[in-house]
Amino acid sequence: MKRVINFMAVRHVVMVATLLLTIGSLASLAIKGLNFGLDFTGGTLIELGYEQPVELQQVRDQLAGSGYAGAVVQSFGATTDVLVRMPGDDPLLGEKIAEALRGDAAGAVTVKRVEFVGPAVGEELRDQGGLGILLALGGILVYVAFRFQWKFGVGAVLSLFHDVIVVLGVFSFFQINFDLTVLAAVLAVIGYSLNDTIVVFDRIRENFRVLRKTELIENINISTTQTLLRTTATSVSTLLAVVALMVFGGENLWGFSLALIIGVVAGTYSSVYIASTLLVWLNLTRDDLIPPVVEEVDERP
Repeated sequence: MKRVINFMAVRHVVMVATLLLTIGSLASLAIKGLNFGLDFTGGTLIELGYEQPVELQQVRDQLAGSGYAGAVVQSFGATTDVLVRMPGDDPLLGEKIAEALRGDAAGAVTVKRVEFVGPAVGEELRDQGGLGILLALGGILVYVAFRFQWKFGVGAVLSLFHDVIVVLGVFSFFQINFDLTVLAAVLAVIGYSLNDTIVVFDRIRENFRVLRKTELIENINISTTQTLLRTTATSVSTLLAVVALMVFGGENLWGFSLALIIGVVAGTYSSVYIASTLLVWLNLTRDDLIPPVVEEVDERP
């Protein structure tokens, strides 16, 4: 049998570091808040058409030089179509942007569409996104409690809560733009981390049946060691794909990729330590996994 790694030997130190990190993230969220993007705060969306293909970085530099440094620029379908999003509700903003870009453009720049997203719509998106995260965590608690046992459910949800708070804390502390793509990444992190946690939990449950004389801490060490190769391979392959997305995906996917990278690292760590350590704190026993015996009632007179 291969050597068992004693993961639980440092669980107290790790949990103290986890609490400090979580408290720091919550403090940053309370003090600084999130730097919400135009998807949540409202602003103007302008679709522009060029006669010839244009580089997005060139458009950003032109806008920054004209005093529109806060604009978000992305391609929209063809290489000649550009989408510009920026704060403000000026009905003439589209023409002003087009005029600022016509100076150095190789051809004519036309305004195809101008739309205004009000703050009320952005607030609704923000509230619905937060509600979506809470519903996801609640559904996971019910599923894991039904699939395994309520102590597993508590461990899974608290570890997922840690992952979400860490991602949000990093974006809050560094005031990185938080838009709908980042919110989608946070929801993806919940699913990814849950998958890792379920794999470890399932092995712990199976080892309770196989290793009947093994204590809980030893069972967790054995189970985590047995799933370590799978966890490492999944995390590394996911990180390689996400890093490639960050490098080659452009500015618009940078926040999405960063949130996934933080979430994958936090999710792998929380699956090994937080979720399993909570099982120790909740004093999970073999009896918790044995279904109760239903006594038959003799209804004969």
